[in-house]
Amino acid sequence: MLKKILKIVGITFIVLILAAIAIPYFFKDKIMATVKTELNKQLNARVDFKDVDISLIRHFPRLAVGLEDLKVIGKGQFEQDTLLAVQKIDVALNLMSVIKGDKMDIYNIALVQPRIHAIVDKDGHANWDITKPDTAAATPADTSKSKFALSLKKYSIENAFVSYDDRQGGMYMEVDGLNHNGTGDFTQDQFTLSTHTDADGVTFKYGPIPYLSHVVTKLDADIQIDNNTSTYTLKNAKASLNNLGIDFAGLFKLVNDSTYGMDFTFKSPSTEFKDLLSLVPAIYATDFNKIKTSGKAAFDGFVKGNYSPVQMPAFGLNLGVTDGFFQYPDLPKPVKNIQLAVKITNPDGVPDHTVVDMSRGHLEMDNTPLDLRVLVKTPISDMYVDAAAKGKLDLAQIPQYVKLESGTALQGLLDADISAKGNMSAIEKQQYDKFYAAGNLALSNMLYKSKDYPDGVKVNNLALQFNPKNVTVKDLNAEYLGSHFQANGEVNNLLAYTLKNEALDGTFNLKADQINLDKWMATSSTTAAAPAAEAKKDSAAAGAAPFPVPANLNVALHAIVDKVHYDKIDMNNVTGALLVKDETVTMQQLKADALQGTMAINGSYSTKASKTNPDINLSYDVERVDIQQTFNAFNTVRSLMPIGKFLSGKITSQLTMHGKLGKDMMPELNSLTGDGNLLLIEGVLKQFAPVDQLASNLNISQLKDISLRDIKNYFAFENGRVKVNPFKVVVNGVRMDIAGSHGFDQSLDYSLQLALPRSLMGSAGNQLVNNLAAQAQNKGIPVNVGDSVHLSIAMGGNIMKPSLKTDLRESTNNLKSQATELVKNKVDTIKSTVRDTVNQLKNQAVAAAKNELKNQLLGHKDSTGATPNNGVQNLGKTAGESAKNVINGLFGKKKQAAAVDSTKN
Repeated sequence: MLKKILKIVGITFIVLILAAIAIPYFFKDKIMATVKTELNKQLNARVDFKDVDISLIRHFPRLAVGLEDLKVIGKGQFEQDTLLAVQKIDVALNLMSVIKGDKMDIYNIALVQPRIHAIVDKDGHANWDITKPDTAAATPADTSKSKFALSLKKYSIENAFVSYDDRQGGMYMEVDGLNHNGTGDFTQDQFTLSTHTDADGVTFKYGPIPYLSHVVTKLDADIQIDNNTSTYTLKNAKASLNNLGIDFAGLFKLVNDSTYGMDFTFKSPSTEFKDLLSLVPAIYATDFNKIKTSGKAAFDGFVKGNYSPVQMPAFGLNLGVTDGFFQYPDLPKPVKNIQLAVKITNPDGVPDHTVVDMSRGHLEMDNTPLDLRVLVKTPISDMYVDAAAKGKLDLAQIPQYVKLESGTALQGLLDADISAKGNMSAIEKQQYDKFYAAGNLALSNMLYKSKDYPDGVKVNNLALQFNPKNVTVKDLNAEYLGSHFQANGEVNNLLAYTLKNEALDGTFNLKADQINLDKWMATSSTTAAAPAAEAKKDSAAAGAAPFPVPANLNVALHAIVDKVHYDKIDMNNVTGALLVKDETVTMQQLKADALQGTMAINGSYSTKASKTNPDINLSYDVERVDIQQTFNAFNTVRSLMPIGKFLSGKITSQLTMHGKLGKDMMPELNSLTGDGNLLLIEGVLKQFAPVDQLASNLNISQLKDISLRDIKNYFAFENGRVKVNPFKVVVNGVRMDIAGSHGFDQSLDYSLQLALPRSLMGSAGNQLVNNLAAQAQNKGIPVNVGDSVHLSIAMGGNIMKPSLKTDLRESTNNLKSQATELVKNKVDTIKSTVRDTVNQLKNQAVAAAKNELKNQLLGHKDSTGATPNNGVQNLGKTAGESAKNVINGLFGKKKQAAAVDSTKN
């Protein structure tokens, strides 16, 4: 009996295991179809996911469904932006609800490594507004129609990245390393949700002011949820920003689909200066727990009102420090007498009513004071600024007060005394008498080194002069990566750039002795470690990545550089202009001596459309450059002119093209479109497989290692192929007419027409020609090959392994020429015969007329008894017979006739 029971238990256990394995596969397709159908029905976006992982074991007894690599990409103006990317969404469902198919009860949801990018554009459109409008009648929602029922008990978010970019309101927030979880009974209309949140770094900016920068954040909050009124109330919520604790209280309410009501207050229970000091990233990052501090601090604020795409809530922030002091125990000097008073107010949520008032900012380093004050009003309509900064600072002394990152060195003297007051509109309208700005900033003997700049940035001298019109850069003398720079110029809107984030407008003149772009691009070590990459890409570009052009620059740079080195190119006497504007760098009349010749370049590099695939437009004009150096220097030239590998000499060329760069800063060849011309001034072609094979087939040694001169052709390229217009080459008495195309993959499709003396051809070549002539004659096409042979050659294959198909132009054109000649001969015969016959008949008619006239005048009668008109009639009859005989002789059948003695005719 026991054995029987154990057997039944064992069989049952096996059946359960098999069911746990098999059931997910039975329902996988059904679940995938349901999920995709629901997403497509509800969302106006491109939604895709890699796979659905289904298991009965992971959340037993519930069915676990994992959605892997989910991506939600916007449409319209947001089609380049990914709203959501999630490595995995793990959901626990009621198995029986899946089997029945009427509803799916969801118990818990986990989002693993989500990446959320929320954007509000300048017109107020949000990229998360992707739900399709409800086309049904405006009746109360019938939730019973949904196939999803929320029986949620728990949810979690693991290692998330969230960014919120409100471009209309000038607000930006970024949260990195976010973890969040909540538990509660979501089946109830009213319940308490217990949450825990932590983040590795929180950054928050509003307008030009950064309020938080990479702050470590924690938040524990119990949220009372009322689904009837869509209200979420926080009570006794506790947060921490680095070392600063903050108490939160208030509520959040969903007013409608696009409006959120807020009423929050926050305050720091601590009055210690040290806790507020922790918000300074550089200080908090290094030995913060060991620092000695004193002084008092205050931090509080509120947010109250509605938030929508067209409305902001009122808000306020107070920050104060009195008699602050801090010193690292292992550093010799303190920073003391820190006084700070900052008040930010907005009474009604209108952005233009925001006032930022830092009425006091003071600190002392080694008894040397630094003072700063700023007042900003009406930041949207017409910003008013009243600001001043004054102080002297020995940068070499800073490591005695503050711990810097390992490997950092700093020295130099900074002396500033600057003040400004007035409305920005006065500057924009060039009413400089209504705006006050004055002062100077001088920096001398500055040196900065760090892990990112191990070679150091050195500023020997920098002198800025402030006036109402602009900031004049009187002198800049600097060194970087072995380059020595001298510059001067002006900046026209420094305040608008600093406070309103407008594009920095300026003009600079730059002179440098030498620039090594390999060092600037930081690629030398990468390429040295991976020489094998040279076969696939230019070494200087290996490891490089597209650099985004800043959107807030409008700077013109006029440069003169004695020498520029980049990868395999040395350029001397470089002159030209660079314009940085609208996320685009434009080169204007960039000229240089390079590659043993000269070059002039115009073009642009833009990351406006894509940060990862920049757009390029380029035109160049090079004169008498060395072919081998040019071929080895540019991978684009290697694709456009692969013959350059086998050619030495000088070329002159013009080219215009546009296309895209890849993520490695190399051109995406199939995206390139353009045209140009190339003049081979002089050169020698050696070991070029297509010509060598042609020389071998024709047994013409003169076609190997040939010298060329003054050959010009025109080309165009797109979709990975270069089309070459017909051009003529004469080599050692051999004339070649060439046209066709080749691919960036080095495939060939060319047609060659050759005219060559047979005297140049060896026995094998002559035998080839004789064989071609014989083949043509066997087809009934008579061919007479003279001393000069004309060949048609179709060239295919690729540049390293070409294929040739040869034919005689005499044979291909002979039949046509024969037919033309036969017709011509026949026509000439007809013309000649008719002409002779007409002349004969004309002579006969004249003679007959004379005889008839003579007989009539003399009264003679015809012995035959004919009437007077018989002579004329006989003449007409004779003419008709003669014409008939001519026609029959030309086109009719010849009749057998008796022999005629021609001597009697």
